[in-house]
Amino acid sequence: MRIPIVLYGLALIVRLGLIWHHPDPAYPDSYYYVDVARALFAGQGFNIDLIWIFPEVGGVIPDNPGLPIPSNAHWMPLASIVQLPFMAVLGPTPWASALPFALIGATAAPLTWALARDAGARSVIAIGAGVLVAIPVLTATFMVQPDNFSLYQPLVVASLWMGARGLKGSPRSFALAGFLAGVATLSRNDGLLVLAALGIAFAWDRWLRRSTPRPQVPGWAAVACVALFVLVMAPWWLRQLTVFGSISPSTASGKVFFIRDIGEWNSIATPATLDHLLGMGIGPLLITRIGGFVAAVMIYVTLVAGFVLAPFMAVGAWARRRSLDFGPFFVYAFLLFAFSALVSAIHVPGGTFIHSAVALAPHSYILALEGVALGVAWIAARRSAWHEPSAIRVFTGAAVVFAVGTAVFGTAFVHDAWAKSRDKFLRVGQALEGADAQATDRVMSIDAAGTKYWTGHGGVVLVNDPPTTIEAVARAYDIRWLVLDRGDSVESLAPVLDGRSRPAWLGSPILTEGEPLRLAVYPVEAGS
Repeated sequence: MRIPIVLYGLALIVRLGLIWHHPDPAYPDSYYYVDVARALFAGQGFNIDLIWIFPEVGGVIPDNPGLPIPSNAHWMPLASIVQLPFMAVLGPTPWASALPFALIGATAAPLTWALARDAGARSVIAIGAGVLVAIPVLTATFMVQPDNFSLYQPLVVASLWMGARGLKGSPRSFALAGFLAGVATLSRNDGLLVLAALGIAFAWDRWLRRSTPRPQVPGWAAVACVALFVLVMAPWWLRQLTVFGSISPSTASGKVFFIRDIGEWNSIATPATLDHLLGMGIGPLLITRIGGFVAAVMIYVTLVAGFVLAPFMAVGAWARRRSLDFGPFFVYAFLLFAFSALVSAIHVPGGTFIHSAVALAPHSYILALEGVALGVAWIAARRSAWHEPSAIRVFTGAAVVFAVGTAVFGTAFVHDAWAKSRDKFLRVGQALEGADAQATDRVMSIDAAGTKYWTGHGGVVLVNDPPTTIEAVARAYDIRWLVLDRGDSVESLAPVLDGRSRPAWLGSPILTEGEPLRLAVYPVEAGS
């Protein structure tokens, strides 16, 4: 038990250090999860006084617009729920929001070690892979954000591992895999792909497997797998049906699937129908699908593999292509990349894929280090001076050192960018306070969740539409202030920052930064 405890301790220390260096959420997803958690903690239930994206309310201005609105029409609830016990002890503080993700996420390191050992990997590979997950290349800094990264990764790894054990003759493990997939889905909808991977594994075991005289997964285990998944998900699905009339409310508007580019995700004037998507033509449509797949591969190769580990992952995957221990993982990886290319291609470059890709990391790191070992063995067979076991330890250690160094430099770069973003929110908050903005004043900004977190003001997202539509949104939700950021805004309001024109419904700015303007806050004039 010493090795898994040490790996957990290492992973936890790394994550606590990351929280110490940047304790707050840093981007819309994590801001949203904290805002929802704080609303729950305050006794407001799953309701929130902001709209981070209009698919949360049907992709249009509703017939009866207003705030607060029911939360989580798009994102799943687990990342907010796990914060509540810590808020009960520490209050609604940054550490209360981040700490559960450090404690839960750190379990992925010993899980990786156990998975590798169960798959028959060398001890040095199992330990090395555990260290890589403890300090994961370019995804390290995301692993303590109050987001689904640190929840989804260990749950998916554990589910796929239990599925593999089921294929090797443990029906109870296969049933448990369904339960874990259900909990994973409560953190991220992609958990449905894990259940699909388990279903394919069962079908292969049941009808296509020829290496054993009888299937290893009995029918009752498959039924239990699905039943446990449904048991976990049923309360949330019931809530969604009761509140929204759909178990997947944000997809009902069509905005998730039927947009031509990511800019339309944030538009309420652009149609979101299958006809609209197909109307772009077969050529452009195929280009978007290919682009989504290429983007997914590049994200995986860059953030998970750090480029250098990618060839070794391929070697290890080829060597393990018939392994039962990696079978469910290969199926899940295929489904994930296929889904990213065919269904969510437009969202992949925007960051949605990296949330899912972190779940591939533990298996991938085992395969990478096995690829390193195979390469060393091939060279050692041709160089008598090489002592194979020693060389494998040296090159495995080198791969780990590379990953750690990459994680350190990558974290420093990302934290610097996050700090600059945080400082913008703080300056906006100071400007609103200096202008005697009321606590109930609502703000329109490109990141409504971040604005709520840092300034306390609810509001709505700045939609990617013409100024007349933006004004209609502002009037519908009684918006009092508009924040424009040149680095993250909408094209239709670029003339405002350029000083070329300003709509009559905007007053003189209370905050201006840069020449030309980079950041500004405008009062929204009362309507006639």
